[in-house]
Amino acid sequence: MSTTQRSNTPPGNLPPGVPKGMRPRLAALRAAEDGMGTVEYAIGTLAAAAFAAVLYSVVTGDSVVSALTALIERALSTGF
Repeated sequence: MSTTQRSNTPPGNLPPGVPKGMRPRLAALRAAEDGMGTVEYAIGTLAAAAFAAVLYSVVTGDSVVSALTALIERALSTGF
């Protein structure tokens, strides 16, 4: 590609409507987020663990256990 030809795809996969003056700033902001993947996975993992702990405490509570037991006993006692 020669220097006189321009691609329709802007550098850094920025949308085509971004003004030329904003492109370097947006590219710099985009590059600053390179390490965020690890932090996002860590926060997601902590959230999942917290949700699992809450779900476990709810499911093992007396009211839920008795309701599930009653449901299973009712299902097993019905005739075909």
